[in-house]
Amino acid sequence: MFRTHTCGELKIENINTLVTLAGWVQTVRKFGAITFVDLRDRYGITQLLFGENLNTQLNAQPLGREFVIRVKGKVSERSNKNKNIPTGDIEILVDEFTILNKSAVPPFTIQDDTDGGDDLRMKYRYLDLRRNAVKRNLELRYAVNRSARNYLHENGFYDIETPFLIKSTPEGARDFVVPSRMNQGEFYALPQSPQTFKQLLMVSGYDRYYQIVKCFRDEDLRADRQPEFTQIDCEMSFVEQDDIINMFEGLVRRIFKDVKSIEYNETVERITWEDAMWNYGNDKPDIRFGMKINNLKFPLYTFPAKTGYLKNSPLENETGFKVFDDAETVLAICVSNAADYSRKQTDELIEWVKRPQIGMAGLAFVKMNKDGTVKSSFDKFFNEDQLKNLAGFCNAEKGDLILILAGREERTRKAMSELRLEMAKRLGLRKDDEFKLLWVLDFPLFEYDEESNRWVARHHPFTSPKPSDINVMINNDPVIKNAEKYLEHPYANIKANAYDIVLNGNEIGGGSIRIYQKELQEKMFAALGMSKEEAQHKFGFLLGAFEYGAPPHGGIAFGFDRLCAILGGSESIRDFIAFPKNNSGRDVMLDAPSTIDEKQLDELSIKLNLK
Repeated sequence: MFRTHTCGELKIENINTLVTLAGWVQTVRKFGAITFVDLRDRYGITQLLFGENLNTQLNAQPLGREFVIRVKGKVSERSNKNKNIPTGDIEILVDEFTILNKSAVPPFTIQDDTDGGDDLRMKYRYLDLRRNAVKRNLELRYAVNRSARNYLHENGFYDIETPFLIKSTPEGARDFVVPSRMNQGEFYALPQSPQTFKQLLMVSGYDRYYQIVKCFRDEDLRADRQPEFTQIDCEMSFVEQDDIINMFEGLVRRIFKDVKSIEYNETVERITWEDAMWNYGNDKPDIRFGMKINNLKFPLYTFPAKTGYLKNSPLENETGFKVFDDAETVLAICVSNAADYSRKQTDELIEWVKRPQIGMAGLAFVKMNKDGTVKSSFDKFFNEDQLKNLAGFCNAEKGDLILILAGREERTRKAMSELRLEMAKRLGLRKDDEFKLLWVLDFPLFEYDEESNRWVARHHPFTSPKPSDINVMINNDPVIKNAEKYLEHPYANIKANAYDIVLNGNEIGGGSIRIYQKELQEKMFAALGMSKEEAQHKFGFLLGAFEYGAPPHGGIAFGFDRLCAILGGSESIRDFIAFPKNNSGRDVMLDAPSTIDEKQLDELSIKLNLK
């Protein structure tokens, strides 16, 4: 045997045991006639002691970092114990050793506080994966995978594989396409999700399906996005929205318990999409803290206005302050116990909102001083009573700081959403070890694309309207007449029977109750601007399946990589993928994507037209 034990296994009770270990040399430390070596494998580190009897052999065969060696010897109690590692009470008195493979000098130190930058570590990812920090991430990923599979198995779900080479049906993100040599001039696509296949499995009678599956989208990348990513993909038949929510709340609770030893017993709050947008400025709010957005001025109709949000607004009338008067919307957040912010700190916030990625012209503020006085950055235009009225609208108290943004509605709402998160970060309110779940419901079924002058699906074309809105969809023509505003069209108010689950301000899963009747699915395709011929060409297989007794069904897909990153306290999913791509979509280790031989292009009847 190459080894009798691993490098993370031996304890004080193993003293005087003869053992064989194998692994990588982490460090070599010489002290006169003896040498200490830290030997590392996946399971941990064990200290080796090479005595005087091995000096000659060590001089002839010196050990270097990352050499692969095997040693035999006896377990002994260490004189200088290391309480930071599980094997810190013992060491191995080496009797003999063999160098199994030498190593070149690594391009960076293989330890937690490595000196390797991102690009270098991605190029030598196989070395980066030896570091404990990366290993812990992959261990967590496996734990989440195992927990999800156990839960779904216990609840009667089948793990069923679906194809990777499918038909391209471009709706939403771009497909990755694969040319077919055997079918000249034709292409497969890699699936953006197994959506239609899992619906077909429901038609086939497999009423509880799941897959932990790779998906592919040819999109611009960022920290939480990769061209290939993993989903926990699930579907159920004969269910309504609450059935899905209850089942998959249970899944997340189980993962918390198995992976983080957290008993998440609190009720998961449910809010509508509209409430999320009004109160938090986005549809995936972080509710670990309050600081809700206050709408000080009636906004542009980017979504239906609820008058309750604007009751007794302090900016209903002209104020004389053009920044507020000329703005489409004015939004505010109340930051508790921050009235003592200095001029330097408020100036920093002003510069922060002016950054291109935020895009605001400036920031106004009101300080509710602890002595009862009120101070603002626009005192010239507001008297003390007006400021106190504004503060009261924001539920501000003594010691609070009110931050105000004004401008175009969409930009201002996004900017205030980001400012809210930034303030929470500065105040330490976004803790990595605190987890808060939320369901967001009742999304709009459609969005209107003014460029293409048509409705587009906010979720995907297979999402069902709320039962109460089905007749609205069936009985109205989706075409918008010239004199009609799209927000006045009946389709603008149709709600999707859809739901997202949010964790700490990140959407970790989303799904819907699906359309399962052919006529309603055809109506949806028509609303999206598809002709009958186009719908038949792209989705004839699904429409045909719906003619053979399709059951009511719905499902959800979790972003597996993102869930792992949040549980691991990271903002980047790359840290939890064994071999990720960089922000340009390249695998710098493999140097992919790359060109292919002319012979391969000829076989595929492809001629490149590079510009």
